[in-house]
Amino acid sequence: MISPFTGGEVKLCQEQRELIFRKEKFVYTALFYVCLDTKEQFTTTELDEINLGQVHNQYRSKYGIPFPDEIKEIRERYGLSASKMSEILGLGANQYRLYENGEIPSEAIGKTLKSIMTPSVFATYVHNAENQFTAQEFAKIREKIALANKGIDDIIHKGNHYEMAKRSSINGYAPQSQSKLKNMILYFIDKLGGVFPTKLNKLLFYTDFCSYKRRGVGMSGLAYMAIQYGPVPERWDKLYSSMEDIEPEIVSFPSGHSGEQLVSRIGPDLSEFSKEELSILEEITYKFGGMNANQLSELSHREEAWQHFVDSATPIDYSEAFSLKAL
Repeated sequence: MISPFTGGEVKLCQEQRELIFRKEKFVYTALFYVCLDTKEQFTTTELDEINLGQVHNQYRSKYGIPFPDEIKEIRERYGLSASKMSEILGLGANQYRLYENGEIPSEAIGKTLKSIMTPSVFATYVHNAENQFTAQEFAKIREKIALANKGIDDIIHKGNHYEMAKRSSINGYAPQSQSKLKNMILYFIDKLGGVFPTKLNKLLFYTDFCSYKRRGVGMSGLAYMAIQYGPVPERWDKLYSSMEDIEPEIVSFPSGHSGEQLVSRIGPDLSEFSKEELSILEEITYKFGGMNANQLSELSHREEAWQHFVDSATPIDYSEAFSLKAL
């Protein structure tokens, strides 16, 4: 990045600011550049998106308004077009698509969208709109609703890897996809030829917080606690032991001690990740893959993210990502 004023050097800065959104005040970490020659401040489209995204995320989280990916997933789950979803919910013709593309619904409509994530609730809306479908369309939608109910039952039966469902500042407002989380772990296992849990804890932490720093959203949807040995995902021991296709393997050291590293017979499905997410995973592997668990623990102790929350009962807030020193 060069200065648009002089073509000279710039410095990336940050400070706490307030923004009024829908008549309500929100505090966020403002990112901006400073021209070292003129001291003028400026931003880029990328920084503007991160700055405003922090405020929008807080608003959605506070009022229980689904995120764009969730709104799209609701529609796809029931096999309907965006226009048909608008029709069933009594919205404008193109309104549902606009919500999928990032427009923020009102609080009332947001709560409606949240409620229809539950198949039995959506079934009521569909029943009330029965006359808007042909008999064949109506039967097909009812079948989709039944399948969605079964999908929820399967998740409950198999167990959920997340401690909290609500997306907030302590899980990076990230989509909570068990499949993506599994493939993040498989990525590090594949690249490092197996990985010890204590090291994996730090790799996931730096991946998620780097993602939030660069994109304004985490990657795994995990929350992290700051314990004596550094940041760790909540209930990380249960997380790794319950992950399908990932197994512990005993490794013996020359000292006579032994430990368990995580291994797998399968590789990661890279289609789970966007180009930007893959770039972050590659960067974390390149920077930290060669370090052992103790070195990574010492590195994490220098981070304000760990220092501000160590031994606290509260998970680390992802806003600390902007203070990371190792990235």
